[in-house]
Amino acid sequence: MAYDVATESVEGRRRLRRVAKVCEGYGQRVQKSVFECVVNDMEFEELKHDLAEEIDPAEDSLRIYRLHAPREKYLWTLGLKRRLDLHEPLLL
Repeated sequence: MAYDVATESVEGRRRLRRVAKVCEGYGQRVQKSVFECVVNDMEFEELKHDLAEEIDPAEDSLRIYRLHAPREKYLWTLGLKRRLDLHEPLLL
């Protein structure tokens, strides 16, 4: 998922933080405005709803790309591999 939130205003900067917080609840950041999430169908609908509540469609942009299993077939990376296994327990 990728997003672009207009940050020229104070409210826009608040929306940016809220959108990032929602995304962090579902996955991991892979770039500043790009998150990788592993979700089931119900979580996917919740994620879309939660994000729709935060963005301003007149000023912001949100794109979600679904990769079907096996994800490795549809994902190609080059460079540092900063990916967590979201199916394993995560200890902080």
